[in-house]
Amino acid sequence: MSEVCPARRQVLLGLSGTALAAMLPKTAQASRSTKGFKDLSFYNLHTGERGEGHFWIDGQYQKETLNTFSQVLRDHRQNIAAPMDKRLYEYLFQLQNVLNNKDEIHVISGYRSPKTNQMLAAKSNGVAKKSYHMKGMAMDIAIPSVNLKELRDAAISLQLGGVGYYPSSGFVHIDCGPVRRWG
Repeated sequence: MSEVCPARRQVLLGLSGTALAAMLPKTAQASRSTKGFKDLSFYNLHTGERGEGHFWIDGQYQKETLNTFSQVLRDHRQNIAAPMDKRLYEYLFQLQNVLNNKDEIHVISGYRSPKTNQMLAAKSNGVAKKSYHMKGMAMDIAIPSVNLKELRDAAISLQLGGVGYYPSSGFVHIDCGPVRRWG
């Protein structure tokens, strides 16, 4: 058991937030700005539909833009839309920033209904029976201007969730589940 010096405790408790933040390592000082905007642009390869817009402005998610995204990312086989996890949009936004790329994201698969997921799982061992796609927490994507391996490596570097690499099918799977990778 370690002892805490009472004098040191007083000094730390008396510091302002700014002074305390200055003492933290740079990685602990990540910007939490609530000003500005975050935008994304999608193209659904199966439906030909596009959706783009600011999904976050000055600290607030934009309901209309998120609804548009949900429609573009819907299960096209069943024509069912579901809200996607906001963490997935944040993941994609950060991924594009790391890649220094704002091009349209091509979507191979977004939301999947349980019926569609079951049908796909019956045809392929590569489809999880309890896929994060059914929870609106996963997308299979490509960005035509970005090499697929570079896209995968950038997603892995973020450590924000799962990353699957499917070069023969031309996409990278990302999800906001536990950090892991395959393929």
